[in-house]
Amino acid sequence: MRAVLRWVLALTVLIGTVAVGTASGGAATAAEADIEDRLLAIDGMELVAEKPVDGYRFFVLSYEQPVDHRRPWRGTFEQRVSVLHKSDDRPTVFYTSGYGLNTNPARSEPTRIADANQVSMEYRFFTPSRPEPADWSKLDIWQAASDQHRLFTALRGIYDRNWLATGGSKGGMTATYYRRFYPHDMDGTVAYVAPNNTDIRDDRAYDRFFATVSTEACRTRLEGVQRQALQRRGELVDRYERLARAEGYTFDLYGSADRAFEVAVLDVAWAFFQYQDEAACDQAPGPGASADELYAYLDRISGLAFYTDQGISGYTPYYYQAATELGFPSVATPHLRGLLRHPGVQHPRHAVPDEIDLPRFDRHAMRDIDRWVRTRSSEMLFVNGENDPWGAEPFRVGRHTRDTHVLVAPGANHGANIAQLTPNERADATAAVLRWAGVAGERAATARAAGADTALPGALAPYDAALDQPMVTRTPGLLP
Repeated sequence: MRAVLRWVLALTVLIGTVAVGTASGGAATAAEADIEDRLLAIDGMELVAEKPVDGYRFFVLSYEQPVDHRRPWRGTFEQRVSVLHKSDDRPTVFYTSGYGLNTNPARSEPTRIADANQVSMEYRFFTPSRPEPADWSKLDIWQAASDQHRLFTALRGIYDRNWLATGGSKGGMTATYYRRFYPHDMDGTVAYVAPNNTDIRDDRAYDRFFATVSTEACRTRLEGVQRQALQRRGELVDRYERLARAEGYTFDLYGSADRAFEVAVLDVAWAFFQYQDEAACDQAPGPGASADELYAYLDRISGLAFYTDQGISGYTPYYYQAATELGFPSVATPHLRGLLRHPGVQHPRHAVPDEIDLPRFDRHAMRDIDRWVRTRSSEMLFVNGENDPWGAEPFRVGRHTRDTHVLVAPGANHGANIAQLTPNERADATAAVLRWAGVAGERAATARAAGADTALPGALAPYDAALDQPMVTRTPGLLP
């Protein structure tokens, strides 16, 4: 339980006015006041919309943040957040996708397990949460973690029970970085399918993954699709250019439809294992496939429209960070020898507009995160998928960590979650979430009342098909 006592909140009006750049709860009102009023009493918080949802109240909000948390007086921007409010006597889950904000009600897996409130935040520099003009040097993992810290500090006067951070893929990375820089904010962290690319000069882990994943027949079939597509490059690129003319697409970032097409072909195997099941391997076009079959398959697996300027531009903040801090995996392609025309075309710098300056890549950023997780982390859970290429370099646990776990869902891809773990590991992971959320006793009491086995923990909230959406939604191209 947080330090602010509920009986104090019930009797006292907490009034504070703090300048932008400091952690502020603003003018938080008494606990019995309407939750909308309490949220809007926070300095810098504005209501965008409230949307109906059974069992909750759901708010889309705008929160004023410093562009630079080290120099908060140098300007602010509006960052979108949402609050899925259950009750102020429930724990709270802090969720981020690492990308934009879903402005419709949705519930992460830890939120359902703990029957919690959920606060969600749009990652800085994803529109519309972008400073104007944009100083791209202020897009880094520490600044983003500081966004979360400042919002958490503002909200903890309302939500004073336990907090967990979570997210999937880039959101899992975000939750991990937040815990590293502000290790005392959260009571626990659940990071789903979070890549850990610690050395951009060494991609052997990804080569080993693609040499062993699934079956040799499946790997060979996907390699065959890539070879056939590049062997028939002329007619397929011509078709791609016709699509671009019809839809108004352009290729200024990659430089030409041919270069964009090559990236799409290179991404086929990665995209397949990231989001498809092994059983879908036999749907890949075989030897002698027609141009129609190859083009349709490339479009279904890689998504050809994404590699146009119009598709890539929404992900500029990710590519900027991949080129400056996060790193970007590459995979050896000896089976495409003699068929590739554009060496290095997959590098993220090619997806960043020329007018944005790219600083020198920080080789220490990911190593620092990795070292901290291995040596100093606590109350953290990493959930990975066995067949997910992003899991080729996972976070690992060292002997000095405390209550930190790395679990792998067998046969799962980039959509791996706690529900897909083996029964024993699923029970352990669920128990950890309940424990960190401070509600383990509730589950035991409910199980005893129902005459169930208290040693087998389950989610406190029933499944809701409208709310309980996948932790990771499909992103086009080679994006986490």
